Amino acid sequence: MLDKTGIARRISQELEDGWYVNLGIGIPTLVANFVPQGIEVTFQSENGILGMGPFPFEGEEDADLINAGKQTITALPGASIFDSATSFAMIRGQHVQLTVLGAMEVSDTGDIANWKIPGKLVKGMGGAMDLVASAENIIVAMMHTNRAGESKLLSQCSLPLTGVNCVKKIVTNLAVLEVTPDAGFRLLERAPGVRVADIQAATAGRLIIPDHVPEMQLG
Repeated sequence: MLDKTGIARRISQELEDGWYVNLGIGIPTLVANFVPQGIEVTFQSENGILGMGPFPFEGEEDADLINAGKQTITALPGASIFDSATSFAMIRGQHVQLTVLGAMEVSDTGDIANWKIPGKLVKGMGGAMDLVASAENIIVAMMHTNRAGESKLLSQCSLPLTGVNCVKKIVTNLAVLEVTPDAGFRLLERAPGVRVADIQAATAGRLIIPDHVPEMQLG
């Protein structure tokens, strides 16, 4: 089973040389710490940064340099800072090759709910709705179940939707799954030490299980 860092490490294997990548709040921000050697990826933050680097070491934080989640970050050589209007023009113009988001729920047709729980305070929508409407490649990083042990991979989302039929792949603490809108979640890999039966029990939506499901290789 993976922790949050392990999920980010696995997602980093999806990165390709030359890509511009938007990292959402939470687990996705950790992906910047695990860029594979030999490739160059430019990370974008919706609050107006292009060229984010890994998180700073303790004592080296700059309070004026933050990501969309208000976390302090580093900026790589050549990074640029601009207003949110320019940032969203980049997002809406489909100049980002990959978006990595967290989620509260994902349906087996690729719907995502990640911005609001009814009855709980929400500070704002954030930029997720623009991201899922514009990006062609969306990976969700999340835990397979919620704190009550209930599946977050459903046949239909119960929470307000952020986007419809948009998620391509999901990486959880238990597995890597591909969304096939007509047939459900296709199980691609299982986390170290996790059985297929464990994944099946934790998945409420339709699940396609191949004859052989390899164990993740995190390097």
